Amino acid sequence: MVFEAFEVVTVPFNTDGWGPPDASDNSSTSVAAANLLPNVPLAFSRAEKLGRVADWTRALSNPSARPPTGSKSDTSSIFDFSAFAVDEGFGLANSSGNADEDAAFRLVDGKPPPRPRFGPKWRFNNFHNRNQLPQRRDEEVEAKKREAEKDRARRDRLYNNNRNNLHHQRREAAAFKSSVDIQPEWNMLEQIPFSSFSKLSFTVQEPEDLLLCGGLESYDRSYDRITPKAERRLERFKNRSFKVTTSDDDVIRRLAKEDKATVFATDAILAALMCAPRSVYSWDLVIQRVGNKLFFDKRDGSPLDLLSVHETSQEPLPEGKDDINSAHSLGLEAAFINQNFAQQVLVKNGKREAFDEPIPNVNEGEENASVAYRYRRWKLDDSMYLVARCELQSTVDLNNQKSFLTLNALNEFDPKYSGVDWRQKLETQRGAVLANELKNNGNKLAKWTAQALLANADMMKIGFVSRVHPRDHFNHVILSVLGYKPKDFAGQINLNTLNMWGIVKSIVDLCMKLSEGKYVLVKDPSKPQVRIYEVPADAFENDYVEEPLPEDEQVQPPEESSTEAETNGAAEDNKPEGQA
Repeated sequence: MVFEAFEVVTVPFNTDGWGPPDASDNSSTSVAAANLLPNVPLAFSRAEKLGRVADWTRALSNPSARPPTGSKSDTSSIFDFSAFAVDEGFGLANSSGNADEDAAFRLVDGKPPPRPRFGPKWRFNNFHNRNQLPQRRDEEVEAKKREAEKDRARRDRLYNNNRNNLHHQRREAAAFKSSVDIQPEWNMLEQIPFSSFSKLSFTVQEPEDLLLCGGLESYDRSYDRITPKAERRLERFKNRSFKVTTSDDDVIRRLAKEDKATVFATDAILAALMCAPRSVYSWDLVIQRVGNKLFFDKRDGSPLDLLSVHETSQEPLPEGKDDINSAHSLGLEAAFINQNFAQQVLVKNGKREAFDEPIPNVNEGEENASVAYRYRRWKLDDSMYLVARCELQSTVDLNNQKSFLTLNALNEFDPKYSGVDWRQKLETQRGAVLANELKNNGNKLAKWTAQALLANADMMKIGFVSRVHPRDHFNHVILSVLGYKPKDFAGQINLNTLNMWGIVKSIVDLCMKLSEGKYVLVKDPSKPQVRIYEVPADAFENDYVEEPLPEDEQVQPPEESSTEAETNGAAEDNKPEGQA
């Protein structure tokens, strides 16, 4: 076997740098240059794809399958270096000599870049778009975040100023006074925070109706069609008796003697206990333990005689007692409106449905208002029953069946405080108006709902009464009347009947452990809690008088005196005949 000799070519060595040496430096340069392979470029122009120079993966086994020269699929022509030659200095030279290099340039790929299939990702591929468009988007996002942060901070500030344990100082002076003057000799027995009421639950059986007193007139359905554009003037009813007594109720005394129950109360008192966690203003109840009987009562001139206005609102009311928009003045105005509204929306035909007995404790010469007292008994445990006097205001025929109604009225005094103008929103946005009232008067609406549930009313009618002018608190108009089923409305306002009865049961159990005597339960004016004080047996007996006593003889502060004494001098024709 004959082997062919392998001749090693001479490789010149450049001592001055990279690349082949100049011909002047070494005489053997010409010999080395002759030994180099022909037509192999040592440098590349911008017309070549440098990434494909050493592509050993190209399949050249079938040269006949190569596409025609010049076609789009002919990529081998790009790497055809036959047009170049090595000059004497071993540099790359175009065969055309000194021709312009741009003449040899050709576009490698003229197709536009592929468009993205999903989303505007193209903007991130462009340097300009990558720095501009996302920046504008980030600015919008940051602006929205700043606005949301401002709104959240404002809501937190309002909440902390009005709903925490330290209420707003501007409201404390007027609305957050104690409803009763705590005397030094009173002994505090219990202090119950509202947080302990939240988890209470008690299930009661269906109550038993013991007696139905009084008489009811029919509801006038034409008031359901009242709109702000067809308003009606609120009338006054001075010749009807609105007085509601509790401790002097002859029926309750008779039931107590007959040993029909252990605990006695009214629906207004039970509703105040059931909705106590929603209350903001101070209120009080009188509790008397006589033998094995327990009586829940209210004193004359109590805040429960009036109706709270703007109680749960975030906006403060004026502090001056003489201001027509102060909490006390609005309470008097709301009681006056509520009493007259309940009598105006009745059919004026003189017909009245009478029940078992007349209303107890009615003065001679006074006409009874359209009201019925339903005395109902609930079983709290095996040896304890509760009797409550529940109030109904009217009756109506629904689906050929007689239904009982409760009638109440919300009053608008100034749209600047409520935030919603009833005359503009009631006709088109009733839901927004009601939601705003739930925010501003949540406790009052909850108590009305609880009273309707206790009385087993089929429907509760709520009237919307507004002042003729924001500065005129004597004249009012009825703008609308809405009706709700008590159970459905209780669900809308998140009023849990199990929790309501759980609160009552816990208070009753606590009071039944007390010894015989008189006690007062007071809602703290600035903290969400109630306190129970032991008071003398003759406390509150001389509070209600026709004329106010001198200041040095008064036990109660001036704002807690008789309702009739406070309305003297204001407007005799607008004074309520009694307090509901």
